[in-house]
Amino acid sequence: MPTPMGFELLKQLFKKPATNVFPITYYPKSILKLLEKIKKGEVKIHPPVEIPKQFRGKIVYDRDECIGCKLCMKVCPTRAIEFIPEKKKIKIHISHCIFCSQCNDICPKNCLKMSEEFLLADTNKSSPGLIVE
Repeated sequence: MPTPMGFELLKQLFKKPATNVFPITYYPKSILKLLEKIKKGEVKIHPPVEIPKQFRGKIVYDRDECIGCKLCMKVCPTRAIEFIPEKKKIKIHISHCIFCSQCNDICPKNCLKMSEEFLLADTNKSSPGLIVE
């Protein structure tokens, strides 16, 4: 039996763009060797793809606008948003985020927005680049 979240995911699959093409077809064993091959013209990279409207990239958070209502936390299906009580602000763990944009859609102050940034890979889930404060 389909769940309400399943219906929401299917709806967003057809309603909102999901991702962008990576510059190369296969992940290389060595980025440095790949860059050398590109420089020599031995390997071609995919041309940059224009980022579609309403692309769901890394979340941008305007802390000054945030009122600490916690609505974003309540709708986050992966619990990627943490509330910091002493600051009355949120912390977003991008490594847990599925970019569904529900936090963005429900925020009454519009302090959460989806950016066009999509290269978010890191070996450390807690690296500063994967945490939005």
